[in-house]
Amino acid sequence: MRQPLTILILVLITYGCVEKNRTFSSSEVSIIPRPNELVLGEESFAFKNNLSVYVENPAQKSAGEYLVNLLRNTANINLVINDSDEKASIVFAKDEDLQPEAYKLNITPRQVLVQANSPSGYFYAVQSIQQLMIEDQSTSRTKWVLPTSSINDAPLFGWRAYMLDEARYFQGEEFVKSILDQMALLKMNVFHWHLTDDGGWRMEIKKYPKLTEIGSHRADSEIETWKSGKTSGEAHGGYYTQEQIKNIVAYAAERHITIVPEFEMPGHASAAIAAYTWLGTAGIDIDVPITFGRHYDNYDVTKPEVVQFVKDVLTEMFELFPSKVIHIGGDEVGYKVWEESNHVRKHMKDSGLNTPADLQIAFTNEISKFIEKNGRRMMGWNEIMGINIHQGFEEKKDDKEAETELAKNVVVHFWKGNLELATAAAQKGYGIVNSLHSETYLDYSYEAIDLEKAYNFKPIPDGLEAKFHKNIYGLGCQMWTEWTPTNKDVSYQTFPRIAAYAEVGWTNPENKDFDTFSIALNKLQRHWDVVGIQYVSDLNNPSNEKGTSH
Repeated sequence: MRQPLTILILVLITYGCVEKNRTFSSSEVSIIPRPNELVLGEESFAFKNNLSVYVENPAQKSAGEYLVNLLRNTANINLVINDSDEKASIVFAKDEDLQPEAYKLNITPRQVLVQANSPSGYFYAVQSIQQLMIEDQSTSRTKWVLPTSSINDAPLFGWRAYMLDEARYFQGEEFVKSILDQMALLKMNVFHWHLTDDGGWRMEIKKYPKLTEIGSHRADSEIETWKSGKTSGEAHGGYYTQEQIKNIVAYAAERHITIVPEFEMPGHASAAIAAYTWLGTAGIDIDVPITFGRHYDNYDVTKPEVVQFVKDVLTEMFELFPSKVIHIGGDEVGYKVWEESNHVRKHMKDSGLNTPADLQIAFTNEISKFIEKNGRRMMGWNEIMGINIHQGFEEKKDDKEAETELAKNVVVHFWKGNLELATAAAQKGYGIVNSLHSETYLDYSYEAIDLEKAYNFKPIPDGLEAKFHKNIYGLGCQMWTEWTPTNKDVSYQTFPRIAAYAEVGWTNPENKDFDTFSIALNKLQRHWDVVGIQYVSDLNNPSNEKGTSH
């Protein structure tokens, strides 16, 4: 038996959605991510100058103003916000039965009714209106119309993230804002901002100015691929001032996107150690590395002054980022430098820590308590659980796994290893964000992760009992930038796959259909053309459009 929504799509494709003598094609009437309930009519609502928009509270007013600005900028149509006319053409109303982020839209020829129970719900309704807008040129006077329809929609997951790595290559404020705009249109709600790593430190910290004076610049950059032996021959640098960060955070908040910053510890710390030698374990002066990959030194977490440094940086981050979650990385920590240090080995013995993995977890748990004391929650890549997921690498093959247990309040960001590890963590009560690298890494080629593979990613591991599904918060797609130095490179790796991940995070699996998504993507790409987003259009030959030497 066909589902009602399937029948609806077939009817739409066969007969179209008509306004008088105007027939709308199925590619025109589309929304990404696909709504979970959508019924289309056969008429339309036409936007005109001076139509009244009724709002009754600040959340509705904010969404209403976003719609007013959208119509002014897109169609040169001026709407009027009104708090006293319930018979207005566009009405925002509260529905207390709706869950957070959910919304309803009821579009008739005479009125658009927007219902929600949260600021983000109203905002997401406006994003659907934006995607439904059609420029009707079938008459002598161009009109902007909405197909009559009824939508009842809510997200599948509460965590729908895009990660941008700017530690390797600084991309800049304008580009970040353009990404945030497209995330908002796609109803993605977490921008994971990777700001520190071996290759660069990108956020101003007032107490430690050398982090950006020294750590944000490197003399050269490895190119093409790992250990290629080739470099660009050009210096690279850049960082965000605290004022810029506050501006970007506010810009994201207006689009109902939370920025989750990542401050890598205790590994991937070379840029910081280049700025302040005493942060390292080896005690050796270094420059910011020009090659990518794993590097030798780590923060010396046995020194109280180093732990205090971490807490000082976090304290300034708390002022910059209102996010309830702070990401501490924790991945790919090379233990050799700790194992070769007499004072680190003595500290471990005195503390009853049998392995470097236990030392990392002890440090991680201490920082977790500090973060929690400040009203936040720690998140880290799944190595923070103390399980060796890199046994295929020479420098990690003999690493013993930790005996110490990771604090339960930590969110585990799963990226590598057998999915049984994510299943076991969820069963133990840990919150999980699933970003399995082989399914979600945007730096991977389109041959490795094509659009359909991205679309078919399932954040909930097969076999996980239903009672633990609540511990799978959602997913992230990751844009690592070792080999994508320019805005153009990052855009081509991101678009259009980001749209597939947006639908993974929002739409119930039974309502997903790749062919329908592909049709809807055509309309979204026309929008990207208008706003200047560079994307791969020839998915059969994506390398033809990159213009780089990847």
